[in-house]
Amino acid sequence: MAVERDDLLKEIAALEEEVGQLRRAVVSHAVIDQAIGVVITHGRLLPGQGWDVLRTVSQNTNTKVRLIAEQIVQWPYSGRLPEDIQQALEAALARPAATGRTRTPTTSADF
Repeated sequence: MAVERDDLLKEIAALEEEVGQLRRAVVSHAVIDQAIGVVITHGRLLPGQGWDVLRTVSQNTNTKVRLIAEQIVQWPYSGRLPEDIQQALEAALARPAATGRTRTPTTSADF
């Protein structure tokens, strides 16, 4: 009986951990989706191109996509974007391969 109870408690703990991970994933996904919206608006991109730009910025700054997304989502409100992220974003937006077309660079004053 004690073994069954221990197994049950372990299973409950594992399920609680999984639920916590799923909740964090949902929040992270929402922030990333919002950041994609900011990127496609700022860069005048197609929706499918926003993810590529975010991923490129993440790789070029060696920063997790979620953290990049959090900074980008706050950008229109704060008017500030960390310099390394700003530079990587502008570089990613300027590359025709990343965006599928050329674009005229904009400045942070657009936000």
